[in-house]
Amino acid sequence: MNDALRYRQRLLSGHWFNALPASLQEALLGAAQVRRLEAGQCLFSRGDQPCGLYAVVEGAIRIGAVSASGKEALLTLVEPPYWFGEISLFDGQPRTHDAFAEGSVTLLQVPQAALLSLLEREPRHWRDFALLMSQKLRLAFIALEEISLLPAAPRLARRLLMIAENYGEGGPRRVIHLAQEQLALMLAISRQTTNQILKELQAQGILRLTYGEIEILDLDRLRQATQQQ
Repeated sequence: MNDALRYRQRLLSGHWFNALPASLQEALLGAAQVRRLEAGQCLFSRGDQPCGLYAVVEGAIRIGAVSASGKEALLTLVEPPYWFGEISLFDGQPRTHDAFAEGSVTLLQVPQAALLSLLEREPRHWRDFALLMSQKLRLAFIALEEISLLPAAPRLARRLLMIAENYGEGGPRRVIHLAQEQLALMLAISRQTTNQILKELQAQGILRLTYGEIEILDLDRLRQATQQQ
């Protein structure tokens, strides 16, 4: 049996994969290869040639970039059952960002050649991959708007809510495996400001802080905290 098939149920918990035609689900799993990375290992770097589509099935992947001076920009931290890598499928251009393993990670990789062959046979499925990309484009526009318009506190609460709701890809999660430094990088605010806002949310009983994790205690009140102040 293809090793990728053992992750079918986990992938079905994600809205995008679950909504795919059964024939496309089977084709993706049939072509998928299981990849395992150790903590800190690079999956791909900005400028690398397209290597296919990925799904996180265990662990987390950190997606971002590092400037020539060593300053890091962290865009997102993705966990199961998140799919990514579709931009290079559409334009055939090099990777736009770096992707590193945050701890031990297991992924499914559907190679670029297999995807293009599938889409040549079944061009109707281009729309399914376009929906995957458009969902992320929508989130990117929301994030840009929030940076321009919102103070730090509601912006932080909105990002936590987005992560807790798995970027719209699955059911809500109670524990977010994210260090405060990483959250600060995502929001482009200082570590001190991030810590202060998180402690205020903890004092209100909305969340609990532990080492490297943020536990959401009250999702409804976190949603209320996202309102502009």
